[in-house]
Amino acid sequence: MYVGRDMTELSMMSKNQWTDKELAFFHHGLQQMTPYLNAEGASIHREIIREIESRGGLHQEATWTQGTKPHYD
Repeated sequence: MYVGRDMTELSMMSKNQWTDKELAFFHHGLQQMTPYLNAEGASIHREIIREIESRGGLHQEATWTQGTKPHYD
C-alpha cells in the first residue's frame, strides 16, 4: 500500500521535488489507465516520464534485503 503524498499535494510542486517512490507509484497508476486519460492526465503522465528520464531512470543499488527496483508500497 502506498503511503505518501497524494496527487493533490504533489500537483502543486515541481516534478523535480517528487521522490523516486512517488514518481514510480504515479507512473505505474497512470500507465495502467493510459487508454482512459484525458489530455490533462496524459500531459501529467508525460511530465512524470520526462522527470524519470532526466534522473536516468528509477534505479537503486541492490542490498541484502531489497533488489534494484524501487518499491513504492
